[in-house]
Amino acid sequence: MAEEHGKVAEHKEYDVIIIGGGPNGLAVAAYLAKAGQKVLVLEKTYEMGGGLATEQPAMGGFYFNTHSIYHLMTEYAPPYQDFAPEFERRVKYIYPQPAVAAPFPDGRWICLYKDVEKSCASIAQFSKKDADTYRKIRPKYAEYMKEFLAPATYMLAQPSLLQAAKLDATPLGREISEFTPKSPRTQIEELFENDHVRALMLYLACHWGLEPEVDGIGYLVPLMLDRHVNHALCLAGSHNVASALNRVILDNGGHQMTSVIIKRIIIEKGTAKGVELDDGTVYKAKVVASSIDPFQTFYKYVGKEHLEKDFIEKVDNFKPEAWSLFTMHLSLWDAPNFTAAAQNPDINKAFMYVWGLDKEQDVINHFNAVMKGKLSEKPVFYGCFPTVHDRSQAPNRPGRHTFTASSEAPYKLNGDVNNWWKRQPKLDRVYQLVKIIEKHAPNMTADNVMWEYIASPLDMENKFSDMWQGSYKQGGYKPLQMGFLRPNELCSQYETPIKNLYLCGASTHSGGMVLFGPGYNAANKIAEDLGVKKWWKEPDYLIEAKKKYA
Repeated sequence: MAEEHGKVAEHKEYDVIIIGGGPNGLAVAAYLAKAGQKVLVLEKTYEMGGGLATEQPAMGGFYFNTHSIYHLMTEYAPPYQDFAPEFERRVKYIYPQPAVAAPFPDGRWICLYKDVEKSCASIAQFSKKDADTYRKIRPKYAEYMKEFLAPATYMLAQPSLLQAAKLDATPLGREISEFTPKSPRTQIEELFENDHVRALMLYLACHWGLEPEVDGIGYLVPLMLDRHVNHALCLAGSHNVASALNRVILDNGGHQMTSVIIKRIIIEKGTAKGVELDDGTVYKAKVVASSIDPFQTFYKYVGKEHLEKDFIEKVDNFKPEAWSLFTMHLSLWDAPNFTAAAQNPDINKAFMYVWGLDKEQDVINHFNAVMKGKLSEKPVFYGCFPTVHDRSQAPNRPGRHTFTASSEAPYKLNGDVNNWWKRQPKLDRVYQLVKIIEKHAPNMTADNVMWEYIASPLDMENKFSDMWQGSYKQGGYKPLQMGFLRPNELCSQYETPIKNLYLCGASTHSGGMVLFGPGYNAANKIAEDLGVKKWWKEPDYLIEAKKKYA
């Protein structure tokens, strides 16, 4: 059974101790526990799940996904297949359509669907040429995903020159390589001519972490644009994904402890030997795997005295994201009723909405302001109304609804993170954003808001302590922080300079967004190093990709 808060685990010696019960830590634990390893997961908060959080932070009866909502890799991530019996009982996904809907000041909307032709018809209102372009790139981007981008998420990263050589050996690989040196802005401007279309596509390419005018990781632009029409909503809340993994761990003899504070990772002669808690309790292990950020792992729990100077410099050079998120969770009296739904009823049923769009330059200005530590004067933001699609997220509130929206925001607001402690500016921002929505849905007034729960970048860091400086992917997506260099070349294969200490969180390849890439890859690496027989089989698409690109 799961341990109660504060209760010590049954054993004092384990095969594997995992620090952090977020999605990747739970994935590592589930794979290894089912492989017969004695596993212990240690979590600082009162329950497992990390960013897979579904809570009632405001009024009772309203459930909010306070971090992860849009799940991007449901058809690719191996855990969904490997733990199918447990997931089938507890995890149900839906794909609301349109997947994305964005209004413009003249009253027209762009709606993007899984159905390519429906998307093209919407884009054609603005530009027939852009609709034709979109018709061509959608199947091509899907092919890139299946051939390389998705498989690369679930295999060990390779040095950039070696990976480039592998890609250049195939026609499709050469096409993917051509994107790498191009910034998101360059790619969007090469593809599309209409300013409104460019504005939406650029925002969709960037808002999950790509800086508009930074080149070097342009291969992620096709991935982002493909995933925006393939993301999913987890019925009854994202925490059900964590619950399924918890069940796997517990059913296979694994142990979990919540509400624990770690004092240190025990290091003896350069080797990780276990973990000591703040109350002096010691748990020994063959392997320690940390799913939290490198700074806490190495500086707080290992200690610089156990690290070489060159390695400390590498950790110091790992940077947070260029922005964090300002998020508002609102309880609503009524669902929005968008004016444009009179012509296109689909607009009331969209999954993700993007507001504040007009010209491409407005998107650039929005990101530039945030990267300079400011809140943009003309904000762009995205959000969804989960209860429009899933009444179980407000089961005791018939007719009432939930709304969650996020906008890029700086960690250090106007140069000082402490500015986020002030409540009134946050409230002002919430109602500024609501006012923007009201232009398109007249019933979305302040009077429609029953209650609000606001999460600033500082709140994010305080709630999810591994998201240092509000970095919701444990580190920025930058050319020197991706693939074989994430978080550095000494840790990108999940092992570290400390023997038997592994990293398995979003700071490693393949990053954040509940892709399960780091957890899956780390579980494979640890199993191989321990000589554990794997019960799981690689997906066919991954086997085929490795023949060509690994």
